[in-house]
Amino acid sequence: MVQRVMIIAGEASGDLHGAGVVRELKRISPSVDVYGVGGEKMKREGMDLIYHINELGFMGFVEVLKHLPFIRTMEHTLEQIVRFKRPDVLLLIDYPGFNLRFARIAKRYQVKIVYYISPQIWAWHRSRLKKIRSVVDTMLVILPFERELYRAEGIDAEFVGHPLLEVLESKLDRKNFCKRFSLDEKKAIIALLPGSRKQEIDSIFPVMLSAARRVSEQNGASIVVGIAPTLEEEYFRTLYNLQGVHCVKGLTYEVMANADFAFVTSGTATLETACFGTPMVVVYKTSWVTYLIGRALVRVKHIGLVNIVAGKMIAPEFIQLNATAKKLAASAMKLLSDEQQRADMKTKLSQVKEMLGSAGASRRVAERVLQMK
Repeated sequence: MVQRVMIIAGEASGDLHGAGVVRELKRISPSVDVYGVGGEKMKREGMDLIYHINELGFMGFVEVLKHLPFIRTMEHTLEQIVRFKRPDVLLLIDYPGFNLRFARIAKRYQVKIVYYISPQIWAWHRSRLKKIRSVVDTMLVILPFERELYRAEGIDAEFVGHPLLEVLESKLDRKNFCKRFSLDEKKAIIALLPGSRKQEIDSIFPVMLSAARRVSEQNGASIVVGIAPTLEEEYFRTLYNLQGVHCVKGLTYEVMANADFAFVTSGTATLETACFGTPMVVVYKTSWVTYLIGRALVRVKHIGLVNIVAGKMIAPEFIQLNATAKKLAASAMKLLSDEQQRADMKTKLSQVKEMLGSAGASRRVAERVLQMK
């Protein structure tokens, strides 16, 4: 019987989905010992934290190089924990740059390794398949097309459904949302969803904010910033002029659900916004070194996850030099002023949600982990 489970989730989305797994592990097997890398949500569900995700908020090739000493120290510490505490199962959640490297280390100690939320090998780094085949016992994937991709390479894989379907809920309807945050219910709401990484925010948020102000000047819309729970509102207010802008921390789903339109940083947030049926545009900007290396390696037509899952362009994408306030504002105004176009996008977003499977991913993952020994 599995008694010890070590989990590594390196960012806010991993903490969110990992918390569901920890909760289900404890429900099915109350005595199971769960420890590793995560955030406040996983901690609340009963996981002992060795490292907090707040210590890991870096991304991109250049940025990772700057943090190599810390990464090496963390890697060594976790190896000692595997060596002396001997988990029955190591559950890796997303975060492939670190997790795949650490999987090779953990494999030396005969630990069963389960990988939940696959690296995006269909987009880039297909070379990772060889490494995954050698160190991962089971892949638990959340996008329907990923299962066959892995099985074709001789890797055990199961589609468990998307964990977003378990947590996608807004506790505030439009009336109560507007009342709570002092918004005029009659005005359109433009949501800014800049992500949870400060490096991402520094590149993307200024252009989002400028675009939103342009739209607001034309139609009087309210501007609402959805701040990730791992960040402080003060961070935004110190660096940016947010006069007349409403900041909402830790209620990102309420922001998504009640917005008429959203500017969304490329990533999981595009799928979350899609599941609420909120029209959006996808924005991506990063350092030029990171972008140029990424462009040379990435093999997909679209950068927004909502468009990748759909297999076609649903939400317009604005990348690097194309991500200007003028272009973003023009796209937003076109959607906000064209009721038919907005309705068409909502229909297509609904179809994307259906492709993600049924709720219950966390339970399926927990059951599979507990069956591994």
